[in-house]
Amino acid sequence: MKQTIRFCRSRDGVGIAYATTGQGPPLVKTANYLTHLEHDARSPVWRHWLRELSAQNTLVRYDARGSGLSDWEVDTYSIPAWVQDLEAVVDALGLESFPLLGVSQGAAVAIAYAAKHPDQVSRLVLYGGYARGRFHRDTSEAPRREAEAMITLMRVGWGKDNPALRQLFSASLMPDADQEQMDSLNELARVSATPDNASRMERAFYDIDVIDEAKAVSVPTLVMHARRDSGIPFEEGRLLASIIPKARFVALEGRNHILTESEPGWSRFVTELRSFLGADAEPAETSEPSPLVRDLSPRERQTLALIAEGLDNAQIASRLGISPKTVRNTASRVYRKLGVSNRVQAIVRARKSDDDSR
Repeated sequence: MKQTIRFCRSRDGVGIAYATTGQGPPLVKTANYLTHLEHDARSPVWRHWLRELSAQNTLVRYDARGSGLSDWEVDTYSIPAWVQDLEAVVDALGLESFPLLGVSQGAAVAIAYAAKHPDQVSRLVLYGGYARGRFHRDTSEAPRREAEAMITLMRVGWGKDNPALRQLFSASLMPDADQEQMDSLNELARVSATPDNASRMERAFYDIDVIDEAKAVSVPTLVMHARRDSGIPFEEGRLLASIIPKARFVALEGRNHILTESEPGWSRFVTELRSFLGADAEPAETSEPSPLVRDLSPRERQTLALIAEGLDNAQIASRLGISPKTVRNTASRVYRKLGVSNRVQAIVRARKSDDDSR
């Protein structure tokens, strides 16, 4: 995937690396840990996210301070600092209004930004997120000791060649990942941050509390969460949807905190996201269609155009945010109306009609 990487500076001087992919209206994704702009573009964990999010939008994403290609020498990890980093990226690109996507702890940053900049955020999408970190969910002693133990383990063993510790972290996020995905996530943990930075960020994540900001969000919001999310409790997603005034909640199937391409929750995520952003709306007509194609509905013309691009049914379904079965049914109607029996004949017939109408 072709991406353009640039750099900007946050208000406190920290250098932030950001990337753009795809074309179309902007879609901004807040940073979450773990990310690395270059590694993610080829990772089996994240590349399907980048492909789908860039299919109909210019996707803007960036590495969090202290990780990836952003500066690693950082004094402060906090919601205000992370919001400043997002502000720097938005300012660098000159964005005025855009939908904002927050994943995992990036959801808290998205919430804080949307509450602070309601005039800039057109829509808010939150997946696998939370408004309160581990230190604020359960204040009893046992969960606190468990959280402190994870922070200590990250600090002493994150950067070692032996991936045993990182494997523990990866398995807790993606229990149903295959070996390639697990290896990639382990490697991402190694290359994305130093052990000290990783442990400091983890502590800051545990201390997140944006309950008040969530109550102040005024833009339309879609909250999605996997029912058996192994990383963030399902109840935290429900809590988000209950305190954000204009939020709609969608429960997804699966256990992985980072959705894989093969699980049912991923296709539902893409469909819901595109519907919410309006990407599945019938396309506007920019010119008079040819006489032969004029009898096709807008969706049928859109499907025919993607067939002409060489996309198969699964790719068309992914692009339009609909099911492969719907694509097959739509394609069958197109063939019947054009009087053809297959994809190749449909493309040739449509192109000949275009030529004849000129």
